[in-house]
Amino acid sequence: MVLAGGGLTLVSLHRSALTHNLDEGMRQRADQLADLVADGAVPTVLLGGADDDAIAQIVGADGEVVGASPTVAGDGPLIPPGTTIRDGRIRGARFPSVDDTAFRFLSVRRTGPDGEVVIHVAETLDDIDDSTGALAASLGAVVPVAALVLGFIIWWGVGRALRPVEAIRAEVAAIGGAERGRRVPEPARRDEIGRLAATMNAMLGRIDEAAERQQRFVADASHELRSPLTQIRSEIEVDLAHPERADLVATHRTVLGSATSMQRLVDDLLHLAKGDARVAGRRDEPVDLDEVVLELARRHRTTEVELDTSRVSSGQVNGDPEALARAVTNLVDNALRHASATVLVTLEEHDGEVVLTVTDDGPGIPEAERERVFERFVRLDSSRARATGGTGLGLAIAREIVEDHGGRLELVDHEGAGARFAITLPASTGGTAPGSLP
Repeated sequence: MVLAGGGLTLVSLHRSALTHNLDEGMRQRADQLADLVADGAVPTVLLGGADDDAIAQIVGADGEVVGASPTVAGDGPLIPPGTTIRDGRIRGARFPSVDDTAFRFLSVRRTGPDGEVVIHVAETLDDIDDSTGALAASLGAVVPVAALVLGFIIWWGVGRALRPVEAIRAEVAAIGGAERGRRVPEPARRDEIGRLAATMNAMLGRIDEAAERQQRFVADASHELRSPLTQIRSEIEVDLAHPERADLVATHRTVLGSATSMQRLVDDLLHLAKGDARVAGRRDEPVDLDEVVLELARRHRTTEVELDTSRVSSGQVNGDPEALARAVTNLVDNALRHASATVLVTLEEHDGEVVLTVTDDGPGIPEAERERVFERFVRLDSSRARATGGTGLGLAIAREIVEDHGGRLELVDHEGAGARFAITLPASTGGTAPGSLP
């Protein structure tokens, strides 16, 4: 369509240029005849112009032909007397007495020694028609061929450019659930397709990591649930096999402990399974972390480990009270399980941030394991085992909650034994006055 439109435009412009040149030649010829009229030297036979078919005629005021070109010699006026003459206007015309062809016709009035005369000049359009027709015929033959060649080039070029996309599509279609390690081919060039392949491989990598985490999560959760279930089943089977020696109180106590452990594990699993829905649906209101810590201290029942909250000052943040309380509780419970004698909790607010630290005097955490402790179902050694009551999810849940609130949970360096965890959260704009550590 573009080539056809361009061809039609070219033919139109070519004809317009030729017609313009023809009209300019007619005006020059009319001016030459006007000069002859002014000099009173009008010959009887006028030269028509460059073309033998050209027409020139001078008609006097009385309607008599004063001079004419050979083409119309002996003919009457080209325009009958009494006809309105449009002076200086060029228009199309036909003269049956000359030839049944199209002409460009110009009439002008001039005044000579013998009075007013009318000068008629006409040029045939045959040459323009022939030239335009030849050009149109040439384009009619060339444009289809050019369209075919151009179409083939576009088809080949686009196909070559999109071949990597087809390879990417085919590879993605072939990747199955058991072939997550496969990746799409990346072109050597770093254009849009190359970046698409790199992005696709990065996405597949993230999907692999997510699937692997999910499988590991399911396997770990199944393993964690199997232990209390096995213990419950064993206690009941032993009592059923030897009812005369059954200690129902001890069995009830064991079953209750296992059920409590399972309930805590299920609660943690449900909390982790909520994922992004927890962020979208959580409350956002001022929360006094110092009140959360002090409430934990009031509920503290373990006499073997001291919970020191003497360095807790005011600190207010915005967020979900229940979620933040859970994060702080998980952190403190983790410290209480692994402390030898004391757990120190500090809270301060400065530079627009609230920092809560929990330090225990237990065996501590090796440098290489500082990030691993925040993974799900991770227990580093026997001192942090299932027997102590932990599920291996507390720190993972606490970090997710803190990060959901725009903060961070880290294991930081400190002097002395044990581990120190620090929660850093943006301070509430409507919080209480900042406190300071003594």
